[in-house]
This record gives sequence, C-alpha cells and structure tokens, in this order.
Amino acid sequence: MRLIQTFCFVLFCVVGLQAQDIHFSQFYMSPLNLNPAMTGVMNCNSRIAVNYRSQWASILGSSAFQTYSVSYDQRVAVGRNDFFGIGGTFWGDKAGQADFATTTGKISLSYSKKMGGSRKYGNYLVAGVEGGAAQRSLDFLKLRWGTQHDGDGGFDISAPSGETGFDRDQFLFADLAAGLLWFMVFDEHNSLYIGGAFHHLNRADQSFDSQAEELLYSRYTAHAGGEFMIGQRFGLVPGVIIMNQGPSFQVNAGTNAKFLLDGGRNRSTQSFQVGLWTRVSNRYDSSVLTDALILSTRFDYENFALGFSYDLNTSSLNTATDGNGGFELSMQYKICGGQRKGVYCPQF
Repeated sequence: MRLIQTFCFVLFCVVGLQAQDIHFSQFYMSPLNLNPAMTGVMNCNSRIAVNYRSQWASILGSSAFQTYSVSYDQRVAVGRNDFFGIGGTFWGDKAGQADFATTTGKISLSYSKKMGGSRKYGNYLVAGVEGGAAQRSLDFLKLRWGTQHDGDGGFDISAPSGETGFDRDQFLFADLAAGLLWFMVFDEHNSLYIGGAFHHLNRADQSFDSQAEELLYSRYTAHAGGEFMIGQRFGLVPGVIIMNQGPSFQVNAGTNAKFLLDGGRNRSTQSFQVGLWTRVSNRYDSSVLTDALILSTRFDYENFALGFSYDLNTSSLNTATDGNGGFELSMQYKICGGQRKGVYCPQF
C-alpha cells in the first residue's frame, strides 16, 4: 500500500507541476518573490535575502523537492519623502524523480509615494514591476508510465511508454509581474501592510512539445500583515497570503509571538520570534483541506535575521509521509549606512 501511495504521489508531481509555482512557508522572509512592490521597502539602504526549502524527503529521499532563492534590493531617496527601489532575484527549483527543474533570474523596480503622515508615522503606496527569464527542464529518461508497470510493484523501463510528442527537454521563456503595496507605520514598532501581485502577466508557453501550446496560468496573490507591540517586551506579528493560480489556490495564515531581548533596550535590533501557521489548499476534486501546520522561529540581531520553519503534514498524504512535510531556512542581512531618518517601514 505504501508503494502504491508513493507511486501515485510521484505521478501527481510529474503531471501537475507544470503549472505549479514555488512557495515558501516563510513568505515574509522572501519579499521579492512575494510581490515586486516590496522591492526596496525596508528600514535600511539595501538587503540580501537567502531562502532554502526541502520537502517530501520522507517519500522521495534524494529526489525531494528543493527550492532556493537569493535576492538583493536597495532603496534610493527621491525628493524629500519618496523612495525608488531596485532589486534582483535568482531562484532555482527541482522537483521529483524526473528532475523537473526551473531556474529564474529577474529584475524588479518599485516606487514608494508617501500619502500622508509626519516624520515618525505615515502611510505609503508602492507600485512595482518585475521582468526576467526562466528555463525549465525535465529528464525524460527518468519518467515512469503506467504501461511500464510490471504488476508486482515495480517498473520495466525497457517497455514502451506509449507517450509521444515530447521533442524538447528544456526551454526558455520570459516572465513578467506587477504589484501594489500599501503600508501604515504608527510608530517605530507598530505597523500594518496590505498588498497584491499579478505574476506571469505574459502567460508563456510551458509545453515540452514544440508543436503544442500549454500556457502558464497567471498567479494572483493577496497578502497582509503587521507588527503590534502589546507590552514593553512582547508583541504579535500576524500575516496571511492568498494565492490563486488556474484551478489551484493556497492560503497561509498565522502569527509569530515576538519577544524583545536585552530588556527591551535595543528593542528594534534584538528579538526572538516563535509562531504557528497553517496552510490550506484545494484538491483536484475542488474540496478544501488543511495541508500543513507550520512551526516557525526567527531571531533578529542588529542587521541580521535568521528564520527556520518546519511543515507538519496534516493531509491524507500523511499515511505515506508519517506527518513529515518539509523544512525551510531563511536568512537576511541589511546594510544600513547613513540612511535617511524618518518613517520606518514594516519589518520584512
């Protein structure tokens, strides 16, 4: 039974991933992948973010899904209160036993316009765009088809697959996105934000058959969150992200509890967070399920942030996974220098 479940899972991955985007449980630690309007929105002059995710190792072993991302962005003052943001993102993703892989490089731009407030509080509207190129590839020799099943739980790879039409194992395509972000800063330690993004504006062809056309579904993202101190050394950092792409949707929601270190004397530079999140998604039959519970931690020290999370699988697949989902590691480093003082941005 476990072998059959594993086979069905791998087959689903091979068939369904062509329209699947990457996702991070710690979406708030990967701002440029979340929304191009978040480019340059920070408390410092520049930011480096690194993210790594491994998933389904309990089933696929060395063929586990692996995703990594590296980004850099910076802000440039425009006039007295506004900012221009520029950034670049490079990420790669490899999924399943057939090495279905995507590699992407993108450039993003944003403009932050102050809508009201003063030196210590205010609200901004930010617009951003993103463009780049991506490569997708697949190792056809590692694919397994139903006609190759030997009836005893194995495969005869020499048997004909019965599949024809695939004439390229890799291809390049352009990718475009745009987004909006609004945020309100009440003071240095309390803020609120809401945003939305539209990815894959150009809907590039994703078919491995050059004579056919299979357009990439556009992805619509809405997200919101904030930081709210409810004591001298304690606060909450809630967040939610809703993504819809073709027939699929996903919702991540939860909160971190934030504890200030050093007696609160350096409250803006030293803190520890621990939180619980949930991920809800849909099945192919349109029913909704709670896919995972996510345990997360984050440690901030001056300009450095380190985050770790682990997904506990709660769907019916947990019979095969023993409840194991995936782990994720995130790092950020901000370079401040002599940045302009004034309204503080939310902590991303």
